[in-house]
Amino acid sequence: MSGVVTVAAAGDVAVVTLDRPPVNALDAELLEALTATAERLAEERPGAVVLTGAGRCFSAGMDLRSTPALDAAGQRRTVAALDAAFTAWYALPLPVVAAVGGAAIAGGMILALCADRRVAAAGAPLGLAEVRVGIPYPRAALAVVRAELTGPAARRLALGAENVAAESLVDGGAVDEVVPAAEVGERALAAARDLAALDARAYADTKLRLRAPALAECDGPDPLADGWLTVAGG
Repeated sequence: MSGVVTVAAAGDVAVVTLDRPPVNALDAELLEALTATAERLAEERPGAVVLTGAGRCFSAGMDLRSTPALDAAGQRRTVAALDAAFTAWYALPLPVVAAVGGAAIAGGMILALCADRRVAAAGAPLGLAEVRVGIPYPRAALAVVRAELTGPAARRLALGAENVAAESLVDGGAVDEVVPAAEVGERALAAARDLAALDARAYADTKLRLRAPALAECDGPDPLADGWLTVAGG
């Protein structure tokens, strides 16, 4: 597996870590590694998965140093990689717990939303910055946001492009549990083990049927494949 994504076993739980310092920013290489990891896990079938980020961030979203300079081929590759990664993780037929130990912004937050349960550090900033930075949502990203964020939270984050503390998202269900930062990893692992104790076949079937409408939206060519970074500017 690529060095930007590592997998370690904690009993019957696979711990998947984004490791692209300093803030686990997303680029095509990392996204493609995430897709490959999800595909491997779907074959190996651990009891559950914890998805986390190394260092002080879960993920700060797209790499804003390299993304604006992408040529047409680079944009097509990146949009395809975003769609594939979000779809693969949203459709993964295993229990997935996101351990959000720090900031989860834009694509980083969407990746966390792909999990079944989200444990976040107290005070961790979460947000969807796409509207602020002028990067339109690819097909799969918007499908996940639409499915996982409801009403006021969707408007505040997706349209307002606000960053908010994890605590403020508990009531709406975008975050399931908030704990001190030092406890995020262990709490997420405990939650993953609880989910792993459930019937695996019934869990996978129920998860995929619940998510079927959103996954159907993820399917097919992305209209942003060409001209991704020029859409917002007209």
